Amino acid sequence: MCGIIGYLDKRGGHDRHVGKTLLSMLEALSCRGPDSAGVAVIGAPSPFWIMQVKLPEKGDLDRSATAILDYFRSHAGIVRHGVTGAYLRLEVEAPAEPAELEATLLCHFPDTEVVSLGHRLQIVKQVGSPAALEKAYAISKWHGSHGIGHTRMSTESRVDLSHSQPFWAHGVPDLATVHNGHITNYHKLRRIYEQRGYRFFTENDSEVIGIYLRERLAEGLSLPDALRSSLDDFDGSFSYLAVSADYMAYVKDSFGFKPLVVAETDDFVAIATEEIALRRALGQDFTAYEPVPGTLKIWTKAGSQKLETRDQKPETRN
Repeated sequence: MCGIIGYLDKRGGHDRHVGKTLLSMLEALSCRGPDSAGVAVIGAPSPFWIMQVKLPEKGDLDRSATAILDYFRSHAGIVRHGVTGAYLRLEVEAPAEPAELEATLLCHFPDTEVVSLGHRLQIVKQVGSPAALEKAYAISKWHGSHGIGHTRMSTESRVDLSHSQPFWAHGVPDLATVHNGHITNYHKLRRIYEQRGYRFFTENDSEVIGIYLRERLAEGLSLPDALRSSLDDFDGSFSYLAVSADYMAYVKDSFGFKPLVVAETDDFVAIATEEIALRRALGQDFTAYEPVPGTLKIWTKAGSQKLETRDQKPETRN
């Protein structure tokens, strides 16, 4: 019983108070997920790689951060850096692609984990409530154009930072997902991907979504087509959200067991597991609806164009 949220500001620009809205939505759903909370925000584009690194859970965090910084100073240009909580945030000037940057880091520092990487994406997550997340990272002050968030109740895997959501789609810049439900063919998919050389960092079935999307993109599919194909390839009862630099989307399985509510106005698109999250953050002056099972919807930043598939007339709520 987790809570997922998404918000896209349709008014343009990268300086909207997205973090404040996401936090308010998360706080409304905190009862659904007391174990951990996290957000992924798409901010202003940077000419450098923005890398969020989870430092080793054991040992001296400052020493670990210093070792990583020393390595990158020797092999790439560090533009900015800082340590907050369990994270080392780097802005790196390097010609390497995300998968190569991540592989290089893990080769030299195997106890670390790249939580997010791209030119616009930043993810923070931690054990505890949305209030604890705000206290540690001040996400209410984050600006951007769109983002997603998650509150987690662990049902099968352990409670720690790595198993918390959102998940970055390792190797793909600026792509993240949040998920509520169960992907029941997760173990089969994981065995297939591990045989193909993909690495998993958790035992959480939600992690497979990003790896699935990464492989489908590598096969030449667009992100909208990769999202559509997941409706056929994932088994179980699930709802998940995805954000990239240009898109925000929901995907809802054909059973429709997991709740999801959507609202759209001239100013925004908002998605949440429960309507209370939409109302608390955004007021009352909009209509919300429940998507039809077996559907997805994708919004683009360019003019907030909607790309739809398998969507029938929704059930509206006034």
